[in-house]
Amino acid sequence: PTTKVLVSTFLSFFLFLFHGASPAPVASVGAASEEGDSSALLAFKSAVSDDPKGVLAGWGASPDACNWTGVACDPVTRRVVQLVLREQKLSGELSSALGNLSHLRVLNLSGNLFAGSVPPELGSLSRLKQLSLADNQFQGSIPVELTRVLNLEYLNLGGNNLSGPIPAAIFCNLSALQYIDMSSNILDGEIPIRPDCLLPNLTFLVLWSNNLVGGIPPSLSNSTKLRWLLLESNFLGGELPSDGMFGGMRSLELLYLSFNYFRSPRNNTDLQPFFASLTNCTGLRELGVAGNDLPGTIPPVVGRLSPGLRQLHLEFNSIFGPIPANLSDLANLTTLNLSHNLLNGSIPPGLSRMQRLERLHLSNNLLSGDIPPSLGSFQRLGLLDLSQNQLAGAIPPSIVQCVNLLKLDLSHNMLRGVIPVGLSELSALFYLNLSSNLLSGAIPATIGEMDKLQVLNLSSNRLSGTIPPELGGCVTLEYLDLSANALVGGLPETLGSLQFLQVLDVSCNGLTGDLPRSMENMASLRLPNFSYNGFSGEVPSGGAFPGFPADAFLGDAGLCTRTASMASGLARCGGAKRRVLHNRRVVVPVAVTVASFTVAIIGLAACRAVARTASASVGRDGRRSTLLSYGGDEPIERGDHPRISHRELSEATGGFEQSSLIGAGRFGRVHEGTLRDGTRVAVKVLDPKTGGGEVSRSFKRECDVLRRTRHRNLVRVVTTCSQPDFHALVLPLMTNGSLESRIYPRDGRPGRGMDLARVRTRRPPVDGRRRVQLRGAAAGADHREAAD
Repeated sequence: PTTKVLVSTFLSFFLFLFHGASPAPVASVGAASEEGDSSALLAFKSAVSDDPKGVLAGWGASPDACNWTGVACDPVTRRVVQLVLREQKLSGELSSALGNLSHLRVLNLSGNLFAGSVPPELGSLSRLKQLSLADNQFQGSIPVELTRVLNLEYLNLGGNNLSGPIPAAIFCNLSALQYIDMSSNILDGEIPIRPDCLLPNLTFLVLWSNNLVGGIPPSLSNSTKLRWLLLESNFLGGELPSDGMFGGMRSLELLYLSFNYFRSPRNNTDLQPFFASLTNCTGLRELGVAGNDLPGTIPPVVGRLSPGLRQLHLEFNSIFGPIPANLSDLANLTTLNLSHNLLNGSIPPGLSRMQRLERLHLSNNLLSGDIPPSLGSFQRLGLLDLSQNQLAGAIPPSIVQCVNLLKLDLSHNMLRGVIPVGLSELSALFYLNLSSNLLSGAIPATIGEMDKLQVLNLSSNRLSGTIPPELGGCVTLEYLDLSANALVGGLPETLGSLQFLQVLDVSCNGLTGDLPRSMENMASLRLPNFSYNGFSGEVPSGGAFPGFPADAFLGDAGLCTRTASMASGLARCGGAKRRVLHNRRVVVPVAVTVASFTVAIIGLAACRAVARTASASVGRDGRRSTLLSYGGDEPIERGDHPRISHRELSEATGGFEQSSLIGAGRFGRVHEGTLRDGTRVAVKVLDPKTGGGEVSRSFKRECDVLRRTRHRNLVRVVTTCSQPDFHALVLPLMTNGSLESRIYPRDGRPGRGMDLARVRTRRPPVDGRRRVQLRGAAAGADHREAAD
């Protein structure tokens, strides 16, 4: 305070000497500056929407801004040096008045709901060292004025809707930068690090989830202090970095290049140079190169990576060949993900040397042979996914030694034998999927002891015997699928105790008897399927039963109902039998009966096919293909599907031009196009302008139907593309016309369409061509009419 008075007195005397004015003893310059900071903060508050009792409620109550919540001042100058209001649910726009806080060193407004553009006036904060506006809703471009803040060390603009290119001057002018995060925006262009732009202090570079193109700038090799390089989920390309890029980055810890378009040398077949270039990165802890469709084999040099490596992600590529035995030299790995590749051979028993392993993903490959019993030695393993392979033999009983296992997925293989009784020892398990194998014998009653189990899928096996009443002990069960087996007997009354069960599928078995009345207590049940068994008697009318669809009871002719709301598709209990008269008045009932009988035959045939073989199919490239089987955060079974971006779909259809349109409906349009690999596809795009809020629900509903549908005459789904404002299904293009054209010929001549008489004629086709035409017709109907 004494210094402030002296400075104020000196300035007053100075003005008096040169201007002849009398000194004003009222206010000091320091006080005026403090008032300026207060005014800037109040201007900021006026543009912000906050709860009346929120963090800004007390601003202005005290004349001293240094006492306001979130504000910190220099103890000597009393100037505002920090404004930290992170995660306070603040909304509105940022006032340009913040640029008047000339002494500000830290500005952190992350985790709020601010919108609008980033004020260019923030570039006037010459003393600013830390700027974080992350996780808001800012739009527009990154202000080039920020490149004038030469002392900036920490810049976080991630998690917004910023667009346009990254200003090159950020990397050239701000040489003091240590942390740069612009992730999860919609930034485009290249990473603008020129050879003459040195970033010697750069430690963290986080640019994932944008639309960036080009390669990794070679001059980034000058940033030898780099610890994080996170570039995944962009459109970056070129060759994977090799010698020279990472050689001096001994401190590199996290390197993620996943889900881009990188290639490797020798016509994209040699992964050796990339992995060899990382052997000097002795601090490397996590490495991800997933989703680049990289071919080639895993080179042996991968075993020489940092001994401290914790995570290795190579999933969603085209890597082939065996799993190298020396991969087990990475003894400290906690996560190994090699799923969705073309790996063959057997699972190396030596993987058991990775005693720290917590997650092992080997699904969707071509692995064969037995499951090594040595995998039971993983004491820390929480997830084991070996699904969608060609594994044979029995489930090793040693698997029960993985006492910390939470998720076990062995589905879609060729496993034989019985389900180990000791699985109940996996007391922490919440997801168990053994579906689509050749397992036989009874369902172990001990499964009922697994009281944390949420998902149990034993479908499409050769299981026999009755459903054990002990399953009622799985009190947290949400998903139960026992379909397509050879189970007999009735449904146990104890199923009614499963209060959280949402999905129950016991279809395609030999079950008999009544549906238990106790099931009326299952308030959460939403998707039941009792079809194609021998159930009889009255369907319960209480609980959630009145809301069940008719197709939940297909093929169970002995079932009936007394409830009008459930009469659709079910016989009325106690109704009089009527003779069917062969005259014109019963043509429609007969047609309905024929159609129902046809559906039943198809359903039974489908059940037998599912029980006989796994539902996965092998494509021409050797990959297996399935749809989603169960939704949720963790218990989800995904099949192989290509990653196709909105940009590639736009290129394939010529920007969704009218010339590519082959069908339209209430909710969207269908365009034909050609993908980059030459594949001809039909792209069904849901239109948010015409569908309104129903679009997202319609898309989810259709995906939910398609993921449960299997038939050789139904067109498969290649993949989906979903963004907040864009939803599309990608289907193979079928060129044989629509189903409508088959039923109602345009020329109107008789004998050209389909009728019931022709449907009843069951002549076998001469060759496979008729079947192909039928599939094409059904696909055409999907392309043209199913947009509704």
